[in-house]
Amino acid sequence: MTPRRLMMTTDTVGGVWVYATGLAQGLARRGVRVTLVTLGPRPSGPKRAEANALPSGVELIPTDLALEWRDPEGCDIAAARCELLRIAAEVAPDIVHLNGFREGAFAWPCPALVVAHSCVWSWWKEVHKEWPSEPRWVSYRDGVASGLRAAHAWAAPTAAFRDTIQDLYQPAATGWVTHNGIDCPLASQEDKEPVILASGRVWDGAKNLFRLAGAAGELPWPVEIIGAGAPDGTKQAAPNVRWYGECDRVQLRARMSRAAVYAAPAQYEPFGLGILEAAAAGCALVLSNIRSLRELWNGAALFVPPNDTEQMCAALVQICTSDALRARLQRSAAARARRYTMDRMVCGYLDLYETMLSRLDERMAPAQEAFA
Repeated sequence: MTPRRLMMTTDTVGGVWVYATGLAQGLARRGVRVTLVTLGPRPSGPKRAEANALPSGVELIPTDLALEWRDPEGCDIAAARCELLRIAAEVAPDIVHLNGFREGAFAWPCPALVVAHSCVWSWWKEVHKEWPSEPRWVSYRDGVASGLRAAHAWAAPTAAFRDTIQDLYQPAATGWVTHNGIDCPLASQEDKEPVILASGRVWDGAKNLFRLAGAAGELPWPVEIIGAGAPDGTKQAAPNVRWYGECDRVQLRARMSRAAVYAAPAQYEPFGLGILEAAAAGCALVLSNIRSLRELWNGAALFVPPNDTEQMCAALVQICTSDALRARLQRSAAARARRYTMDRMVCGYLDLYETMLSRLDERMAPAQEAFA
C-alpha cells in the first residue's frame, strides 16, 4: 500500500532541510501529498526562497517548536506533542516521517518512522573524544532512546551511522539503511578552476574546516570555504583562504561546478550531502578516512586522517599538481554520485513506507476477524 498523505518534520539549520525538501518534492512527483512541518528557526534568507518554491503537492507549516538538540532537557516536549499531534489530526497522514528522535514517542494516529541524521552523543564523542557528562545531555540521550524504541521503524543514511545509533541506544528493531540522494544535473569535468572548495557550518567542530583553513598557506591553490559562521571575507583569518559565508543551493552548486577539488576533513559525518553535490558537479574529492565516508566513496576519493594536517596537505598538493590523478578522481566521483540519486532515495522510502503499512495491516487482521 503506497501512502497518499505524509507528514514530515524537519529543521532549517543544516543538511536535513536539503534532504527533507528534496525528498518531499520527489514524493510529490510520485503522487504523495506531503505536509512539511519545520521545528526550530523558521526558513529565512536563502531558505525562505527555497520554501516559497516548493511545489503545490508540498504544504509547508512552520512552527516555533524547539529542536531537540537545543532543548536537551525536554522543556518543550509538551508543547511539541500538543502542536504536532494537532497538525496530524488535521492532516490525517498515512505515515509520519520524523527527522528527529524524541517525537517518535508521541501517540501518533498512524505508523511513525524516525530517521537518524545525527545525534549529540555520537557527535560529541568524535569531536571532543569523550562522552558528554552534563545532566541535560543524559536527559537528551534518554529522549532519543525513547523515541527510537516507540517508533514503528527507524532508518539511517549509511550502514555506518545505523550501527552507531544501534550501539548507542539499543533500539529493539534494527534500523533500515536508505542512502540520501540529490536531484541535480551531473556536470562535466571541463572548465574547472584551480580552486579547493569546502562547505558546511564553519562553527561546527565536526566539519573541521578551520583545520583546512589553517593549512591553506601550504597549498598551491586557494581554498574557498562556504558556510554559516565564516569570518568576514574582507578579514582573512588565514592566508590563501576565501570565506564566502552562507549562500543558497543554486549559488553553491554553481561554485561546485567550477571548482576542481572539494575537501571534507570532517571528524564526524553521518552522510555528507555537500560531498555528494560536489561529486555530482565534477569535483575531485579529498575526504576524511572515517567509516561513513569510506562506505560511500571508497575507490572514488583520496582519504586522509581527519586530524592529520600533514597528510591532508600532502594529498591536496598531490591532487592539485597531478592533472592525471585529478581527472581520474573527478570521473570516479561523478560516476559514484550516480548511485545516490533522488529517484533511488524516493523509491527506498516508498518501499519502507509500504512495508510499515503492510505490517500494520497484518496486525489489524486478527482483530478484524474477531469482530467479523
